[in-house]
Amino acid sequence: MVSTAPAVKFGIDAFSGPPVELWPNCSSEDLQTVIRAVYRQVLGNPHLMESERLVSAESQLCNGDISVREFVRAVAKSELYRSRFFESCAPYRFVELNFKHLLGRAPQDQAEIAEHLDLTLTGGYDAEIDSYLDSAEYQTAFGENTVPYYRGTQTQVGQKQVGYNRMFALFRGPAEADTATKSSNLVEAIATNSTSPIVPPKSGGRLSPYSDAAAKTFKILVKGGKFDCQRRRRSTTTYIVPGDRMTPQIQRINRSSGTIVSITEV
Repeated sequence: MVSTAPAVKFGIDAFSGPPVELWPNCSSEDLQTVIRAVYRQVLGNPHLMESERLVSAESQLCNGDISVREFVRAVAKSELYRSRFFESCAPYRFVELNFKHLLGRAPQDQAEIAEHLDLTLTGGYDAEIDSYLDSAEYQTAFGENTVPYYRGTQTQVGQKQVGYNRMFALFRGPAEADTATKSSNLVEAIATNSTSPIVPPKSGGRLSPYSDAAAKTFKILVKGGKFDCQRRRRSTTTYIVPGDRMTPQIQRINRSSGTIVSITEV
């Protein structure tokens, strides 16, 4: 039986555009709409060259061999995503973008950040990506065939209101590409467990409410390995770091296999 429902379903979302859902018996034009929506969401509004498209995964989606969720997984595990957001960004930025791209919201607190930093270190890159896509939260929000979208601008059951404010720090308007910023937009707000002011998105560039973060000092508590010339030692270490040195310090901690337990303002 052929469904008479429209192939692509649109809702109302004035913040980032309507959600896109793949329906049965869709046309090739509808499929291309879904594919473009996945690239835009997961890759953070990129400029994507034809040579960078995932031809095999696109073909599987068009043939009905995989769902939208599995196509999202393919894009998030691609070398393109890895090179843009894992290899070239600070670890904090990588995690906050995973929340934005795959769950459509900002991280809630330091515990969420620490959990995913630890998972990346102990389980690896693929395990970190899978943790979002295989979560009950993803299934409840998007199911198998809805492209993830920015839910953080809506009131959600079980989610803290502070996430609403933080989403505005991650989404700076339709003209921004996520590759333009390599350091975290939320490190101060999450580290201090504070509510940030809402700065509405604009049509171009990025406007961050955290411009004074560099003037502050933070304490980073780390559990993990330290290295000397003889052997690897396990320890708990505290670092006192100025805000403008947070990113390189976090990178050094991750290279030494340390796990960030907490970040607090001094």
